[in-house]
Amino acid sequence: MEFSFDTAAYRNSVDWEKIFALMRLAYSLAAAFLMVSGGAHAQDPGDDALRLYAVNVVQNPPQSWPGYGVYLGNGLVITAAHVVGSASRTHPSVRIANLELPAKAVKEGSLQQVDLTLLAIDEARLPVSLQLRRMPLCRIPPKPGEPVIVAIPEGIARSTVMAPRLLPDDLRAKFPTVIKDVATTGNSGSGVFDAERKCLLGIMSQKLFSRAANVNSIVVKEKDIAKYFVPAAIIAAFIPNGYAN
Repeated sequence: MEFSFDTAAYRNSVDWEKIFALMRLAYSLAAAFLMVSGGAHAQDPGDDALRLYAVNVVQNPPQSWPGYGVYLGNGLVITAAHVVGSASRTHPSVRIANLELPAKAVKEGSLQQVDLTLLAIDEARLPVSLQLRRMPLCRIPPKPGEPVIVAIPEGIARSTVMAPRLLPDDLRAKFPTVIKDVATTGNSGSGVFDAERKCLLGIMSQKLFSRAANVNSIVVKEKDIAKYFVPAAIIAAFIPNGYAN
């Protein structure tokens, strides 16, 4: 028994335009479903989108240098303690989404101990798009060589986690989490983000540098070495119960 198939007759009998139209519709519906259900690639915020979480922290009267922080969600902002100072004296506010909102201190640290302060703003005054956002803390500790993104409202910069062994002996134990690229990255209070997962890896605290002196012990030159950031594990322990995202 023989079978034959007239391919020309088959092509003529099928409305290929309708089939392709249905295929395009099915693809569009699948893409829309991924967007709504949170597909892995659909909601990857990208590097520049991290600026949405970057804020300015302003003292009253305003300080002469820019202060930064990171919006965590739920009306909470994490920053370096020395950016705020004593909140009862500096009466801080937060600049976010073209708004300047008064802030109250939920918990205050200090530069000498834990250089963190947690602020709260009125979440209801934020745009709905920001009210729905949350910035998770990274659960995996930073590793030497890991790429990171430092974000401030004005822009972003990439850098790399630096191995503590590259620091001078007297700094290694005290500042175990550091990045290089001192001159091009954000200053105190800015967020350090995992470049792949886009979670918060830490809060920038202070610049580390070395000093060279002449024979009379007079400092003649300072050299930037790295920037220390308070890591996510310490931030998680610092945030009081009931305030974590």
